[in-house]
Amino acid sequence: MSENIQRKIRSFVMRTSKMTPGQKRAIEEILPQFALDEQQKFDAKKIFGNSNPVCLDIGFGNGESLVHIAQMQPDVNFVGMEVHTPGVGHLLLQIEKYNIKNIRIYQYDGTEVLKDCFGDDSIDAMHIYFPDPWHKKRHHKRRLIQDAFLEMVMPKLKEQARMHIATDWQQYAEHIQEVFSRFLQFKNIEAGNNFTAKPEWRPITKFERRGINLGHDSYDLVYYLNKT
Repeated sequence: MSENIQRKIRSFVMRTSKMTPGQKRAIEEILPQFALDEQQKFDAKKIFGNSNPVCLDIGFGNGESLVHIAQMQPDVNFVGMEVHTPGVGHLLLQIEKYNIKNIRIYQYDGTEVLKDCFGDDSIDAMHIYFPDPWHKKRHHKRRLIQDAFLEMVMPKLKEQARMHIATDWQQYAEHIQEVFSRFLQFKNIEAGNNFTAKPEWRPITKFERRGINLGHDSYDLVYYLNKT
């Protein structure tokens, strides 16, 4: 798939929902301190003032998981990517509440930012939690996890970089397994390219708990990149 075609296919839907007064204040007053410019090359040392590992969270939703892991791992630089403004506002309020210093935000399409802003060997870990599964067969091409996505991402990941993906849609989980099986450089931590138990760094979110109450299972897949 060419870059021109890939740019036209969105892996997300721009949802419309009202912001709370607190979220609106956060966008106006707090976001400028944490927002990253999608027109500029990503420079971790300049942005964070250190040489700590960099972890990307693509499509962080309301930021619940991102806040949890950023507090667990203060010596890691977290970069969240999310286009949904109320979700960004919610994350900012949590950053303010807990005085979190190790999160920065792109309010922009994560795939575009990855292609345009990140250099080779610049990312230590990548988390993609509950991406839109695009249930209908005719929409499967919109799924984020595709061969073209991994081909684009691979050079930007460091040796032994971790990719952790979680979904509550079984068919999408199986699709993810199938895609990764075509890339021998990615090694599943479980034998047979199987699912793994939920790692401690990923909490059960409000969204996930709602699905569990409806009888949905969650599926976690963790891969490490071996370039050599």
